[in-house]
Amino acid sequence: MENRENFKSRIGFIMTSAGCAIGLGNVWRFPYITGKYGGAAFVLFYLLFLVILGLPIMVAEFAVGRASGKSAIRSFHVLEPQGTKWHLFGYFAAAGNYLLMMFYTTVAGWMLSYVVKSARGDFAGLDAGQIGAIFGDLVSKPGEQLLWLFVVTLVGFAVCFRGLKNGVEKVSTFIMTTLLFLMIVLVVRAVTLQGAGSGLSFYLKPDFSKVVENGVGEVVFAAMGQAFFTLSLGIGSLAIFGSYIGKEKAITGEAINIIALDTFVALMAGFIIFPTCFAFGVNPEQGPGLIFVTLPNIFNAMSFGRLWGTLFFVFMSFAALSTVIAVFENIIAFAMDLLGWSRTKAVVVNGISLFVLSVPCVLGFNVWSAFAIPKIGGIQDLEDFIVSNNLLPLGAFVYLLFCTARYGWGFKNFIAETNTGDGIKFSEKLKFYLTWILPIIILGIWIAGYIQKFF
Repeated sequence: MENRENFKSRIGFIMTSAGCAIGLGNVWRFPYITGKYGGAAFVLFYLLFLVILGLPIMVAEFAVGRASGKSAIRSFHVLEPQGTKWHLFGYFAAAGNYLLMMFYTTVAGWMLSYVVKSARGDFAGLDAGQIGAIFGDLVSKPGEQLLWLFVVTLVGFAVCFRGLKNGVEKVSTFIMTTLLFLMIVLVVRAVTLQGAGSGLSFYLKPDFSKVVENGVGEVVFAAMGQAFFTLSLGIGSLAIFGSYIGKEKAITGEAINIIALDTFVALMAGFIIFPTCFAFGVNPEQGPGLIFVTLPNIFNAMSFGRLWGTLFFVFMSFAALSTVIAVFENIIAFAMDLLGWSRTKAVVVNGISLFVLSVPCVLGFNVWSAFAIPKIGGIQDLEDFIVSNNLLPLGAFVYLLFCTARYGWGFKNFIAETNTGDGIKFSEKLKFYLTWILPIIILGIWIAGYIQKFF
């Protein structure tokens, strides 16, 4: 067995794992659905579900990773009882990581392109319609998008090529530290804008009438879904970092630290976006258009808008790249664990493969824009649907079953692994909840996703 690299420091593990969890879902999707579902009222539901949904599944992924010392594609081989077929799930987990990167790299490319556009002053002096046209122009040009896709892929794999300690851990720690610093600077700017107060009260005062208006069930499921998807749980993208840590610390405390950091970033994104939107009389419920059309308009109207706009897109790019680097490390580990490849070979082959596999997403916005599946949408929507609506919830379901069922790894082994080391322990009293209640909630989220999409 080859010597497996380990993290140099605990902070490196926390920053890298948080970097995987912190992505565009925190800073793009979270403020948008918070705006849609009543501000602080939605946030309260979201925080509740992070603890009762996200935490146990994250602990399960880390435990499987640490006990096996392998990535998701091999961890079940190591831990499953003889003669069982749990290891087949590893191939679905691997597919989930590839599929996620096949569309996520394109969006990360958009962020980088907006850093350049903003720094160059491309938005200066334009009206709202012209700024909207810049985004339309970007997605209509396959060449420009492919260039940025290439840059994202090259940067991500170049970091992973340097190894866990010198590449992934070092760069992720730098990115996360810078991201947190940028975020605080942007929050201070946003909350000191004239008229920011109404944005803050929208964000911080629970408005339960909005919850009733949207339907309590819908808001609860939206909060569950966001809590679940923000952490990228279910495809083993966090399990890999479990396999790189020692046994000095119990897993639950580490998972709480990562979720706290992830939540902090999501909440701070709200402190940037809501005061800014309200200060300029803009509706914050706009989805993706908020980032690429509305916010550039707002920065345009601010003094030193070019600087603030550039800093904002650097922040967004770092959020995207932290996830890209973490999932690329996973993808490389699959090849090393399953095929016994060297890191160099795994980086080169996967780098080329992933770039090629990501091309359809880019072309889906222009050359292949006629391709659409009823109720789902184009190529990016299809890839996102397979990952977000299927592989994540069903994968989390498998992880839970594996950790609790006696014909899987079993609850006894799971608890022993989770509670090895100093720190907060996972209570054995939660066995019934983990075995029966949480899997039903996850299946409920999966079914609700289909009902929302198709009916």
